[in-house]
Amino acid sequence: MKPLLAIIVVGLTPRHLGVHTPRLSAFARDGAMLPLQTVTPAVTCSVQASFMTGLLPRDHGIVGNGWLFRDQMEIMFWRQSNRLVGGEKIWEAGKRRDPAFTCANMFWWYNMASSHDIGATPRPIYKADGRKLPDCYTVPAELRNRLTDRLGPFPLFQFWGPATTIASTRWIAEATRLVMAESDPTLTLAYLPHLDYDLQRFGPDDAHPAVQKSLADIDAVAGGLIDAAQASGRSVVVLSEYGITKVDRPVHINRRLREAGLLCVREEDGGELLDPTVSKAFAVADHQIAHVYVADPQLLPAVKAMLESLPGVERVYDAADKHEIGVDHPRAGELVAIAEAGSWFTYYYWADDRRAPDFARTVEIHRKPGYDPVELFLDPAIAAPKLAIGKRLALRKLGFRTLMDVIPLDASLVRGSHGRLNERSEDGPLVIVDRPELLRAKALAATDVKSLLLDAVFS
Repeated sequence: MKPLLAIIVVGLTPRHLGVHTPRLSAFARDGAMLPLQTVTPAVTCSVQASFMTGLLPRDHGIVGNGWLFRDQMEIMFWRQSNRLVGGEKIWEAGKRRDPAFTCANMFWWYNMASSHDIGATPRPIYKADGRKLPDCYTVPAELRNRLTDRLGPFPLFQFWGPATTIASTRWIAEATRLVMAESDPTLTLAYLPHLDYDLQRFGPDDAHPAVQKSLADIDAVAGGLIDAAQASGRSVVVLSEYGITKVDRPVHINRRLREAGLLCVREEDGGELLDPTVSKAFAVADHQIAHVYVADPQLLPAVKAMLESLPGVERVYDAADKHEIGVDHPRAGELVAIAEAGSWFTYYYWADDRRAPDFARTVEIHRKPGYDPVELFLDPAIAAPKLAIGKRLALRKLGFRTLMDVIPLDASLVRGSHGRLNERSEDGPLVIVDRPELLRAKALAATDVKSLLLDAVFS
């Protein structure tokens, strides 16, 4: 077996290889690169599950970053248990071929309750007084202490939200280097998310100064990790999950369903909460895809026709044609809506911002009934944002319950999204290998990544 490092550089496309990414570009020139044919929905959890299993969402069951858990009638995003993922995982296939095969999963999703040997994933500490403290979950448990002692606490608040920086991605890369050096796994899976954030803030155009800086930053971190892997005798594969599409039109799909009298809310302390238990139809928005759950089958034709007429919606799939895009799984909505290239779906369901729930203006990925990229922005209406954040943090340290309500409710701020398939291969995801013989076809599907990585280890 030849040890292998597989790195996901989120949002990287063939078009980004060039002057701002000298190390990744050199890696591609010295090896081989192909466009990657990703899955629908082209979102983190679905694509990574396909990488892990070699299956489509219809088979592994990860139909998005979140969905309606029908047995609980609750919408939940960013679950962590690997037991949600159907099919044989890549490390299980490796162990079947050679019992000595070991795998370290460094921040790929569905990292908990897994059969891999070593793992690390974000896992904040939620205190009873409302505080959220940075931390991570690891297997084995003592790895957490070793990483924290060497690198400091995982920089959670730089991992997502308006304060994101390269620090969290650099921490993951350094943790990966330590695990490779100390444990020498056969297969190491690393997740480097930094580039994704500014591509959503500013769009995919590398002429933007912030995007140029993000490209340079991720190039330096990924390049250093590649060097460390190759110095230890490892092969390296670089992957991306999706390409970011430039967007300028948010589609408020849930507001349309509410206007039609289909979506119901429950009032709590002056705010409105989406109520799945009594709604006739609602959408779980996830970038450029939305799972639409419809309680009464007789309503399906009318709901489908209504959404097809909504500006920004490209197509709505029902039970007769969801198979075309590989999402015909019981977790999927009765209808699946795909946005047009320049559009994306918000989760917003309130008609008046004064009635928005308190969590809408915070970074709260688990309570929102949909993905919210506006969490990457500070509210421009706040005159002195650093002072406002500092005041809230000081009050929390003094023991006061304080809402970190610094996120705007302006979806027009978002400039990049993903979820639908890219129209041009140069704007989509890619795969780069350091051994050209591993890429024999003209393109590679996300469902072929599992086999590719196993071939790299065992061939």
